[in-house]
Amino acid sequence: MNFKSKKPDSRNRVPLNLASMIDVVFLLLIFFLFSSIITPSESQLTPNIQTQQVSSASRSTDFSPQVLSVEIIDGKPGYRIGSRVIATRSELLELLRELPHELGVFVRVSDSVPVGFAVGAIQCCRDAGFEKVTYVPESK
Repeated sequence: MNFKSKKPDSRNRVPLNLASMIDVVFLLLIFFLFSSIITPSESQLTPNIQTQQVSSASRSTDFSPQVLSVEIIDGKPGYRIGSRVIATRSELLELLRELPHELGVFVRVSDSVPVGFAVGAIQCCRDAGFEKVTYVPESK
């Protein structure tokens, strides 16, 4: 009894439909193209800190930060800007209004100061017209 067919390779061959395979490959390609996020290269990103090209006679305050320190002065919480010591918020507000606003201000707060004085300093900076106010905690 011979059960083999007369055509030797007819059972072992599987027909492969290439049109369906090409459709699947193109659909996957389109899916990955549309689902990927196109981001600019790092060389095209703008840095956070930018400088202006000004003449050589630039101001000395161009790169010096304005720092408002909130600390304990003579046993009481107070404010310090440079060498000036301020005790009240009204005096602080008057002094802050005189400073240039485009540079922004750093509010450095000591750990030993009550939270109300830190919040008061930040609010005085906002009331004086500063848009860039940065809180810097000072830990010992």
